[in-house]
Amino acid sequence: MSFVRIWLHCVWGTKRRFPYFTEDIRWTVFNHIKENAKSKGIYIDFINGYNDHVHCILSLKADQTLSKSMQLIKGESSFWINQNVMTKMKFEWADEYYAVSFSESHLQKVRAYIRNQEEHHSRKTWQEECDEFIRKYDFKKSVG
Repeated sequence: MSFVRIWLHCVWGTKRRFPYFTEDIRWTVFNHIKENAKSKGIYIDFINGYNDHVHCILSLKADQTLSKSMQLIKGESSFWINQNVMTKMKFEWADEYYAVSFSESHLQKVRAYIRNQEEHHSRKTWQEECDEFIRKYDFKKSVG
């Protein structure tokens, strides 16, 4: 048996950054994402976000890949949101996502950052946050 713990801070947004997640549905959606991930064997330690995006702490097992986990999380949640008519318009996630690994010693700090999304976005837009992630982690924008 292999023992693996890979911590990832994952962030993804709505298509065209549309603010679908009003306060009345935000936690319903986030809780569903966490529970559905659990049913698929994907461990989400913590989840939160704002009206147009989601942050979560994901821990991958030895046989899991980030791309497959994100595909399962985003695909099912999009289907579920539309099936349950959670939004007035058809819901869609943007194709891209951001993910960075971090050490277990930073777990509490990352949780705190994710926990304070509403306060954080009273000062900074999602676009500013994306630009900051790209600079901080030296991501190169790709065309695709």
